Amino acid sequence: MERFAPRRLAVEGDRIGLQVGTLQKEIRKALVALDVTDAVVDEAIAAGVDLIIAHHAVIYRPLPAIDTSTPAGRIYEKLIKNDIAVYVAHTNLDTAEGGMNDWMADALGIESEGCLEEVHVDPLLKLVVYVPETHRRQVQEAVWRAGAGQIGEYDCCSFEVKGTGTFRPGEGTNPHIGTTGKLERVKEIRIETILPESLKGAVVQAMLKAHPYEEPAYDLFPLKLQGKASGLGRFGRLKEPATLEAFARHVKEAFDVPFVRVVGDPDRVVRRAAVLGGSGARYMRHALRAGADVFVTGDIDYHTAHDALAAGLAIVDPGHNAEKIMKAKTAERLAKDLAAAGYLTEVIPSAVPTEPFRLM
Repeated sequence: MERFAPRRLAVEGDRIGLQVGTLQKEIRKALVALDVTDAVVDEAIAAGVDLIIAHHAVIYRPLPAIDTSTPAGRIYEKLIKNDIAVYVAHTNLDTAEGGMNDWMADALGIESEGCLEEVHVDPLLKLVVYVPETHRRQVQEAVWRAGAGQIGEYDCCSFEVKGTGTFRPGEGTNPHIGTTGKLERVKEIRIETILPESLKGAVVQAMLKAHPYEEPAYDLFPLKLQGKASGLGRFGRLKEPATLEAFARHVKEAFDVPFVRVVGDPDRVVRRAAVLGGSGARYMRHALRAGADVFVTGDIDYHTAHDALAAGLAIVDPGHNAEKIMKAKTAERLAKDLAAAGYLTEVIPSAVPTEPFRLM
């Protein structure tokens, strides 16, 4: 889960990670849920689940006590008695590439051009390593497989310079080339490539494993180039322009919600849209700066709706529960990754509805 939605992508202070139970046990079956409600816990118990992966925290505010006579206390009691752990991926799942906000944008036909607010920028590093000519390709391919050498839509990017390396093996060494105590001069290749800082450990380990020397010479330099940005929300052009009314109906259908609230002229044609899962009222200005005609987000309040109307921004509010799109998508992604790694853990999406509102 953390390879898919790394913890570093979460908004500072967000309640993510393990919240109930332990991860130091065998996980045979996991349930993906939007909310951890009493009904969801009953579903997990009936299904024989060992772990719930939730989007919304089951413990959000500090607990003065665990009183099992309260609704929240009963949930914690059932989880612990049935040895069900709860792990939360919230804003890190929102911002992750191929995560919540990308799923929502894809569902609405938004050709994403970027995020509404940056949360994390992965700094870029340059790796420089000196390799004997005989092992140039072996080392290059190893660091590329580990994620180095990616520039935009191009991969396997590097630069090479031929030169001569000198070294003298000391006592107790076992050199790949040369003799202990004797100065050696070897034809070598200086290989330069680029990598995100988040992959530094994996790339360096791959390079060391592929390199023939006991003590490879290499350097890592920080770069001032902008790294890859991850953030909340997505914006871009709609694949098909539509009237606000038609688009709102599409939102309702795409997110399978009982109703949507709409701000703006229903006959207005919208061509650019922004979307942000959850409560997005404070990102209205971000949507305007992105050139959106319509902003899709939940929990819009009365005054924000008036501000949007005055600014010429249409709004479609499908509610917070629209984020339930993450249940099937996360379960599918985890099941695929686990199977590829050779694990037999089963991952299922919760079938319990957690929408609290009804339209009368």
